[in-house]
Amino acid sequence: MKWFGLAARLVVGGVWIVAGALKLPDPAASVRAVRAYDLLPESMVPTVGHLLPVLEVVLGLCLVLGALTRLAGVVSALLFVAFIIGIASVWSRGIRIECGCFGGGGYDENATSAYPWEIARDVGLLLLSAYLVWRPRTALSADAWIFPDSATPTTPTTPSTPGSTTERLEA
Repeated sequence: MKWFGLAARLVVGGVWIVAGALKLPDPAASVRAVRAYDLLPESMVPTVGHLLPVLEVVLGLCLVLGALTRLAGVVSALLFVAFIIGIASVWSRGIRIECGCFGGGGYDENATSAYPWEIARDVGLLLLSAYLVWRPRTALSADAWIFPDSATPTTPTTPSTPGSTTERLEA
């Protein structure tokens, strides 16, 4: 299961890195995409629009490296829940916008046909993020190096039996 966790980290982390990196060069477009959802107070829109791409890249790097995996999984899962709610909200209100997930955003005539696929994608990524919250110990992670597994005993814990070598050495 550690290898499945590695795959989950790389997939979710890679998606976050790509999504954030595509938005970083054009922060104004990111702000417009956040504004198009018409969910946040206008005073919050510029802050969210500017910080979201940075958060996505940092979150993606943490997941790819396997650093603070459980915390990164929690933040990732919460963001995917927010994105699913956002897409479902515009869909239910008849607003036709590109999700802005990988840059862009704004009006899109064919958006309603894309909404189910965007929600399905985000649900899949949400499930992988939830798995990383549940099982954060994965193969090839920085966490294993930074936080060695303390459950591994360093001395034998098997009791000695009468007449065994261990008992004779202890005597």
